[in-house]
Amino acid sequence: MDNMIVENPHELFEKWLSEAVASEPNDPTAMALATADGMGRPSVRMVLLKGHDNDGFVFYTNLGSRKASEIAVNANVALLFHWKSLRRQIRIEGPLTPVTDAEADTYFASRARLSRIGAWASDQSKPLESRDVLESRVAEMEKRFEGEEPPRPENWSGFRVKAQRIEFWRDGAFRLHDRVVYSIDKGKWHTQRLFP
Repeated sequence: MDNMIVENPHELFEKWLSEAVASEPNDPTAMALATADGMGRPSVRMVLLKGHDNDGFVFYTNLGSRKASEIAVNANVALLFHWKSLRRQIRIEGPLTPVTDAEADTYFASRARLSRIGAWASDQSKPLESRDVLESRVAEMEKRFEGEEPPRPENWSGFRVKAQRIEFWRDGAFRLHDRVVYSIDKGKWHTQRLFP
């Protein structure tokens, strides 16, 4: 059981993520992102992890979306990875900061062309009169960027969650689960095992 106690939890995260990539049937990088608005009302949705290192966990979004507007008033968020096939989950909490323009540009350029077109066509989280309106806007953007690569829209970028707390949870028989929490203080990670 003590293989959950390591010096750097980011290394354990990387190991578990690699195992999830090898075993999960769909979207091993999917994570629930929880935000809260200025009145503390929570909201949660699934997003995809697009980068990870000791500096944090990166995802991208439309800056006009509900999540981005909530982040603008409360930069503290929570992430949850749940890998059912491995019977594991990881909970991450901490503040986030915007990625650099260069990082956002690089990631945006790596996306499929239709995904880049979609970023231009969609007013994410805004009311949509009908699916036809979205499809019409996609067609307009395809025509607008015909023969060229769509650049990253100004209202599309990413965020990096700087973990202050990471909990690793592994399923155990008879609900005797294994839980270890890492919390950082003055640049050093501390561990605490929890009752299941």
